[in-house]
Amino acid sequence: MNDVLRQSACELRKLLSSKEISAVELLRVHLEHIEQVNPTVNAIVTECFEQALENAASLDESGDLGKPLAGLPIAHKDLVSTKGILTTQGSPLYKDHIPAHNDYIIDRMQAAGAITIGKTNVPEFGAGSHTFNRVFGPSHNPYDLGRTCGGSSGGAAVSLATRMTALADGSDLGGSLRNPAAFCNVIGFRPTNNVLPPTLEGDHALNLASLGPMARWVADVELLFHVLAPNAPTLAEKHANLNSMDSLRIAFSENFGHLPVVPEIKQAVRDFATLLAANGATVVEATPDLSKSREIFHTVRGLSFRRRYDALSPAEKVELKPTILWNIAKGQSIDDAQMRHVQDMRKQLVAEVDSFFTANDYDLLVGPTTQVLPFPIPVEWPREVDGVPMDTYIDWMESCSLITTTECPALSLPCGFIDGLPVGMQLIARRHDDMFLLRAARLIEAVASSADVLPSFLCGD
Repeated sequence: MNDVLRQSACELRKLLSSKEISAVELLRVHLEHIEQVNPTVNAIVTECFEQALENAASLDESGDLGKPLAGLPIAHKDLVSTKGILTTQGSPLYKDHIPAHNDYIIDRMQAAGAITIGKTNVPEFGAGSHTFNRVFGPSHNPYDLGRTCGGSSGGAAVSLATRMTALADGSDLGGSLRNPAAFCNVIGFRPTNNVLPPTLEGDHALNLASLGPMARWVADVELLFHVLAPNAPTLAEKHANLNSMDSLRIAFSENFGHLPVVPEIKQAVRDFATLLAANGATVVEATPDLSKSREIFHTVRGLSFRRRYDALSPAEKVELKPTILWNIAKGQSIDDAQMRHVQDMRKQLVAEVDSFFTANDYDLLVGPTTQVLPFPIPVEWPREVDGVPMDTYIDWMESCSLITTTECPALSLPCGFIDGLPVGMQLIARRHDDMFLLRAARLIEAVASSADVLPSFLCGD
């Protein structure tokens, strides 16, 4: 593997801006690597390499390499519309769909100089944290090719882990940035709710979905976040001098109070908390009460599926996978009174979590990103976790979906392996403290990250 591919996005930007490497040269290195690696993992499912080479050549000719992402190759999640590039959403209904316009985050990345090279694989319509569909098939976990890479930003996570890209975009409702990041030894960052909504139009009062950046290193996540969310909250003055672990007061929980989590991951959380304390942080075992979160999440998710898919014709609905049909039916069963009740619960929960942070002076809440390790690809979703039955296809990922309902920013950081399978720790900050979370994550990354560990098949093992 070319040593250039081991560089971070920030390091690649330095090489490009100093003209130690041209945009075309960097792109060709990535494309050659993709041609060698992608057939094994099936992460990048649509390619636009010729257009990418033209764009890179134009960038070199213009000499305009001062933009924040100038010359960096990037592949976009196949849920977001890309002008003139196939966007299937992992569904047979859209297998030939070529949008006439970009989603807003695509415009922002391309305006910042990023070179679009293609699209990354997703579950059908992004539903479920296991990346497989009837259009392109499954993506494979690079650390164990027989296991899932998670989802729905699964192809994005795999492209990062295998060094096919240094940056990726994703989206997250119930954990779709965080789950695949944990399963693939990379970082997924879900910002404060509605900092990066799915669109810039419409009423987002009921919205719980978020777009967001993915990368291997926190500095790279921050680089992309500034492009995606130029108006995001800045670092609060009270946090401006955060430069050591000694100033962090951290609450941790191995199960967020009540969730089933496999014993190996629970122990990994405790080991992580011990490591943070050994490096100077004040660490306390504590968690907010998230008992209201499940009803909130299921209701809001059901409503979103009803709004998105209920208008499909009967012939189109036949093409939907059963889990999506279940979610639509869940949405159809919700009346106005229940919706108002859940919105009241949601406001109360957000206030209680805000108070959890402020009343106890906690900077972060730390817990497991996932409740299980990556499971075999033929398993659509885990039917039990640590002996507890999972009734639906989204119950096994509540370590992320419950955090979604708090509206807090959350980041999954790679922090080691269990039997060769990656494990991620979820770092959560109070609402609107996005930049503080990234600053704190950089400190923790310096003592805990396993992001530099390559999948063995890339090492020739």
